[in-house]
Amino acid sequence: MPRKLRIQYPGAIYHVINRGNYKSDVFGEPGAAQAFVATLEEAVDRYGWRLGAYVVMRNHFHLAVQTPEPNLTAGMHWLQCTFATRFNRLRKENGHLFQGRYRGILLETNHDWARVVDYIHLNPVRAGLVSPDQVAQFRWSSLNRFHKNQLFNGLSTLGWMQAIELDDSSKGWARYGERLVQKAGLPRESAQAEHDELTSGWAIGTEIWKETTLSTRVPEILAKRTGESAGLGTEFLATKWRLRLKQELAEAGKSDEEVRSSRKGVSWKIAIADRLQRELGVPIKWIARELNMGNPTSVRAYLWSHRKNSHITS
Repeated sequence: MPRKLRIQYPGAIYHVINRGNYKSDVFGEPGAAQAFVATLEEAVDRYGWRLGAYVVMRNHFHLAVQTPEPNLTAGMHWLQCTFATRFNRLRKENGHLFQGRYRGILLETNHDWARVVDYIHLNPVRAGLVSPDQVAQFRWSSLNRFHKNQLFNGLSTLGWMQAIELDDSSKGWARYGERLVQKAGLPRESAQAEHDELTSGWAIGTEIWKETTLSTRVPEILAKRTGESAGLGTEFLATKWRLRLKQELAEAGKSDEEVRSSRKGVSWKIAIADRLQRELGVPIKWIARELNMGNPTSVRAYLWSHRKNSHITS
């Protein structure tokens, strides 16, 4: 199986998540959590990261991290492998500790970074481990370190705290605590919606930013077929397909209005559909909807006739 694609570039911000193998309580013992935090400190320093927040729960961890250099993959490999080696050596065990590869969700702005930091700091509250007003007492969280002013190299509020118009002062932290208490009191539906948004997909931001990120940061991914980039998820694929469709329409001199108003089986639509399907493996259902070509059965018929007449097989 090909390795999961990663999107890396200087200054990228990520929400990083991973779980224990089979959701096991990797960090169930205080010594394990402490060892992971110590290894994280080393990784942040070694790779020059700016760590905005972290939390270590019983069976998973979260990081909100910015990478001045495009080295998230290298840093996470070192962090997880080093911790696993130390963990297994101490317990005279072997095997994988984590549930596959970590999830690294790109963030567009410092405001998105602040939202993820809030989510990370509230993990112990939503797990029922501490009350909202005592969340800073949770030991395995960056919030505890911030409150005690026990920072390590790379752990910083720079960027995300300014985005919410607070400063690193006693007054600023008091207001931040109020912010967390308020967020902890959100209705269950709102909290679940935020959880879903901040922990899924490949990126959090506007569609324009997502498309720009793909086209300017990792243009080589755009040429890969669907199967080769599927590891980034269906949302990523949809962004990639939309970007390619825009390129095809621009080259054909066609507008969105023409997509809506032109006949479903017009030749230029069929030609674009053919390239999208053959070169990238874009699903027929998606093509039918986005090019306004009717139902998928009709699109298959158009493509069959087009390929037959053009002597193209697929």
